[in-house]
Amino acid sequence: MRIDAHQHFWTYSPAAHPWIEPGSLLARDHAAADLIPLLDRAGIGGCIAVQAQQTEAETEALLLLAAETPRILAVVGWTDLAADDIADRLDTWRQVPALVGFRHMVQDEPADDFLLTPAFVRGVRAALARGFSYDILVKSRQAGHVRRFVDLVGVDLVRDGQLILDHGAKPAIADGGWQPWADSIVDMARTPALMCKLSGLVTEADHATWTEDGIAPYLDHLFACFGPERLIFGSDWPVCRLAAEYQAVFDLIDHFVARTCPEARDRIFGDNAAVAYAL
Repeated sequence: MRIDAHQHFWTYSPAAHPWIEPGSLLARDHAAADLIPLLDRAGIGGCIAVQAQQTEAETEALLLLAAETPRILAVVGWTDLAADDIADRLDTWRQVPALVGFRHMVQDEPADDFLLTPAFVRGVRAALARGFSYDILVKSRQAGHVRRFVDLVGVDLVRDGQLILDHGAKPAIADGGWQPWADSIVDMARTPALMCKLSGLVTEADHATWTEDGIAPYLDHLFACFGPERLIFGSDWPVCRLAAEYQAVFDLIDHFVARTCPEARDRIFGDNAAVAYAL
């Protein structure tokens, strides 16, 4: 099955989504019914809903949506991973099969080294030990801390859940940025405990003028570092709509795969996601 491993749903409100610019095309409801025709057109059988608010209430709402929508295969939610009672919280969440992992919006944290906070590391380690995945959402300025974070978490792939890097660590494509992002990718990819989503890149490029050729060097670098066995397709819909509609995002990665590793199409468009999220 082809899988879109990264998209969002929400009932929009300015208070709940302060990161959305009022009046933008994201500032409205985005429902599963809006996405399913786009999945059908791209030949994608299922998707994974990822948190867009740092509340457990949103996680519960996404789980309810998944229960009502067979095309939503799983949910990556949010819980306070730095909480003192995180073990109890995780044991409770563990009773919900559709909840496969967690994410924290580290990109919005003022401290570039937030990932290394001891309480946060402890919480992620506890989540992984219970079989949950953890999605790492950082900007390029924070990417240099990812390798250390992975080492501190101490992932054992035989026992533990999976770590997944979102959006290729958000390279500054619009500005032609390359370093230190490129070296950070080389460093973090040396550990087999990390997979990487080919997602969210169009919104890091110039929204009005991006081209596949302009994004290609970043995709090529991610491929060279992670290899086809650790790359995962995700649309980042509807956030991608700031720069491109769904089919254009799908085509970007589809054309990259056709050019670089056509034999790995099934892996990148589904099999790797199924492994990462234990579907």
